[in-house]
Amino acid sequence: MHPYQTSTAARFLRERINDLAHRKTQSQIAAEAGFTNANMISILKAGKSKIPLDRIPSLAKALETDPAWFLRLALEQAVGKTSAQAIEEIYGSPVTENERRWLLELREASEDSDPRITARSRSALRAIFGK
Repeated sequence: MHPYQTSTAARFLRERINDLAHRKTQSQIAAEAGFTNANMISILKAGKSKIPLDRIPSLAKALETDPAWFLRLALEQAVGKTSAQAIEEIYGSPVTENERRWLLELREASEDSDPRITARSRSALRAIFGK
């Protein structure tokens, strides 16, 4: 077993590569992400090595995923769960484009009234996601 094989980031990477397999090869993904060695994708996918944080923007683009989401996963892999939580506590959680859209919709729906989360609104929101 490889050291990062079970990490959320490695699992996500494997899933994205599988999702894109009908359109892109691993070699194409590696080239788009700026890796000179196409095997690097196999290494990352297998969890043999951590995903390099400096490659998150280009790798996220190659994987057609939100870079903020991918950064959150890779941070946990790179520094560990508690350190990633400390970084988020200090700098805030990276916000994905989808989360930004939810926030804009909330602001528009509430007419920028800064609504409180009540038991009813929390329940309604959770119902959207089947919780």
